[in-house]
Amino acid sequence: MDFNVKRLAADAGTFLSRAVQFTEEKLGQAEKTELDAHLENLLVRAENTKLWTERIMKQTEVLLQPNPNVRLEEFVYEKLEKKAPTRMNNHELLGQTMIESGNEFGPGTAYGNALIKCGETQKQIGGAERELIQSSAINFLTPFRNFLEGDFKTILKERKLLQVKRLDLDAAKTRLKKARMPDATAAAEQELRMTQSEFDRQAEITRLLLEGVSSTHAHHLRCLNDFVEAQSTYYAQCYQYMVDLQKQLGSFPSSFSNNNQSSMSEGASISVPTIPVLASLPCPSGHGSSAVSGGFSELRSSSGSRKARVLYDYDAASSSELSLLADEVITVSSVPGMDSDWLMGERGNQKGKVPITYLELRN
Repeated sequence: MDFNVKRLAADAGTFLSRAVQFTEEKLGQAEKTELDAHLENLLVRAENTKLWTERIMKQTEVLLQPNPNVRLEEFVYEKLEKKAPTRMNNHELLGQTMIESGNEFGPGTAYGNALIKCGETQKQIGGAERELIQSSAINFLTPFRNFLEGDFKTILKERKLLQVKRLDLDAAKTRLKKARMPDATAAAEQELRMTQSEFDRQAEITRLLLEGVSSTHAHHLRCLNDFVEAQSTYYAQCYQYMVDLQKQLGSFPSSFSNNNQSSMSEGASISVPTIPVLASLPCPSGHGSSAVSGGFSELRSSSGSRKARVLYDYDAASSSELSLLADEVITVSSVPGMDSDWLMGERGNQKGKVPITYLELRN
């Protein structure tokens, strides 16, 4: 018991000495040992790494899950170490709604069948989104979180200990300056040597930990590459799903998809990276749909050929079709027995079927 009391008194004296030293430094009444410039730079870099890692994590979580309520729910379940309930995402909900409405209208109808196909594609996109979120959480967010909750907390702990050792060192320097008797001076010098040794040792430990931030940057770079690869895979899957869907929709008669003809503008013919939704669009020159239909009807009733401008990119679905590039001009003609939605297109030595909804006849 006597030993514990003495130890408690010694600890209290040390704490009081540090508090006095810290207060006098703040008031400008005591000298402060400055850290070397290299160590200071390492500390600043570690703080910046922590700050920007938190910001990147936050914005990535917002990107992957825009709903703040769902993010909060996932956070609570994570803290409780329980698995969050599985819910359909927005793409899957839309897909389910489309499929149900398609079944209601009738899978045998053109509209109902198209809704079902669109719904199935939306569900595929929803599944790809789940894979993106899962991959990003494992390969990107988790390593960032491990740094903040592991390595950086260790750095903070050692940095605080370095601050304590510095206060002990400066307090020992102050006592040496105030010592007057030889015995007190010798004791103060011995204490100074001990505190200086402990400070130097702690500074070296802290420096080694801070230099390890460079390895953290290298590791986070690999995680960033994994995140970009996951995004690339996701967007490529979505693009392919939509291309496949548009090819499926291209097999439907165009007569049921003319509702937007009168409202579509000339800007609709601008070439974009994605393939446009297959629909019979108006002629950019401003003529109505009847004039366009009349031009194709005249062409089908004659044995001649006409020049036509391609409105949108088109990928041939078979060897009998001709791939098209937006804004190119090709020669088209009618072939007896061919479906009314198709014409025979020619580009140099290349020849194949082309859909009339992708064409604008030239005068």
